[in-house]
Amino acid sequence: MSRTAIVTGGTRGIGAAISVGLKEAGYNVAANYAGNEAAAQRFTEETGIPAFRWSVADYEACAAGIAQVEAELGPIDVLVNNAGITRDAMFHKMTPEQWREVIDTNLSGAFNMTHPLWSGMRERGFGRIITISSINGQKGQMGQANYSAAKAGDLGFTKALAQEGARAGITVNAVCPGYIATDMVMAVPEAVREKIIAQIPVGRLGEAAEIARCVVFLASEEAGFITGSTLTANGGQYIA
Repeated sequence: MSRTAIVTGGTRGIGAAISVGLKEAGYNVAANYAGNEAAAQRFTEETGIPAFRWSVADYEACAAGIAQVEAELGPIDVLVNNAGITRDAMFHKMTPEQWREVIDTNLSGAFNMTHPLWSGMRERGFGRIITISSINGQKGQMGQANYSAAKAGDLGFTKALAQEGARAGITVNAVCPGYIATDMVMAVPEAVREKIIAQIPVGRLGEAAEIARCVVFLASEEAGFITGSTLTANGGQYIA
């Protein structure tokens, strides 16, 4: 039986790699995106994966978007909470708006997407919830009090929800990537990248496809005994 997956922030970067990885593994995949229409269109043209636009920070938009995806592709079995933003600033300069925007997308977004799907997964006796956290949710990062707090919150959300879903056949896990060679990271000055790489024991940035393989495993039938776990993929930079 072919299962259906939805990946938030699924048309660029790590999210795009996850969407493609799940499709290659045999899933029916829908990719959500928030704003970059041109990138989403290119992604769909290149991969054949349909893209659906809404903000994960808006609960009602999530419920409506999920209903649209399920009407077109069938019940969603796998949810990947990948959508995330940064609004970096040192804390003494951080505005309430910068705080709220990151919390609303990176933490509340996981609730907004998971909650409308939860009852259906419980009724069907199967579900996979995988949330993409971050190395900086594990260790913290200067200038990212908002981002680190949200990503740490994703880990608490994962551990609590795993306990609720276990007897209903729903696993809930998280992946914490380290520094990955996405467009955002590759856009920083080379000297800054070299300093980052110097802190990574394996001596390189990660690849988006490596994070996608983590997600594909956690989404699989074979991972049914793994729940409430955090899979760390950071090249040894931070050992949790």
